[in-house]
Amino acid sequence: MSTRRRFLATGIGAFTAPLFARDEAAQEPVIDIHQHMNYHLRADDHLLLHQKAMGVTKTIILPAGTYVNRPSTHEGRSNGLAAKCLGTAWARDFAQARPDAYLWACNEVTDLHSAPAEIEMWLKQGACMIAEQKFNVQCDSAESQKLYELAAAYNVPILLHFQNQTYNLGYDRLHTMLEKHPRTNFIGHAQAFWGNIDKNHDQKVNYPKGKVTPGGLTDRYLADYPNMYADMSAGSGLQALTRDEEHTTGFFRRHQDKILYGSDCADHLGRGPGCQGAATLAAIRKLAPDKTVERKILFENSRKLFRLA
Repeated sequence: MSTRRRFLATGIGAFTAPLFARDEAAQEPVIDIHQHMNYHLRADDHLLLHQKAMGVTKTIILPAGTYVNRPSTHEGRSNGLAAKCLGTAWARDFAQARPDAYLWACNEVTDLHSAPAEIEMWLKQGACMIAEQKFNVQCDSAESQKLYELAAAYNVPILLHFQNQTYNLGYDRLHTMLEKHPRTNFIGHAQAFWGNIDKNHDQKVNYPKGKVTPGGLTDRYLADYPNMYADMSAGSGLQALTRDEEHTTGFFRRHQDKILYGSDCADHLGRGPGCQGAATLAAIRKLAPDKTVERKILFENSRKLFRLA
């Protein structure tokens, strides 16, 4: 019986060792800096399952600002980040109930008179970022700059959604803000940010395709300014990854210390063809020039920027 038990234990161990090795690789930590609650009405349980299925170990919830009708929210059409997302109080409560796996950002409509005081209140409670700023304002407006100053004062990043003629206008002038606010860490995201990896980008095209000519505004901002970071999330980030794979590998190598993984994915499953967040993870793993760069993008860069243990 003793010999038989040893044989079974040895046999089972030999058979399962590769499985354990795969499980260990799958458990490499991943930080997702860009998720939302009630995203296109997705329930909290589905959000939790989505992040777990993707293998994300730490998620930052980005809330919407106050629902108001004014030009900066396109008279209400962009309320809820144009996706029915919930506000900061919900993000705080959700994350604080799950402190091992979730963090929370804070947000407010940029040009509300109350925005600086509102955001500072949340920062004092522990919000780790100002995000997602997705409003119809000039990126160098006086109101925006008040928030940049708050981000520097509380040593948290601010994440901006850049979209031509829609959100955070004037991307070609962002360099003036990077220079004026050197203590503020800016994270760029969305269509105008990722379209401008291409030197020849047509600003009217939100989701460009085809070969990339290096040297676009985004390439230059990341290279020239230590306080500029890139959020890889959403369809715009995935499109930028996959449109020219040779360029992407070089882009990753050049900016390996500046790129952060985010999903910004409203899918319910966290896998399969409908999950853009999982597709972005797969593309990063495929196109990173080596394992060190992959781990920086999926974990280390965010760990350092958000000062996580």
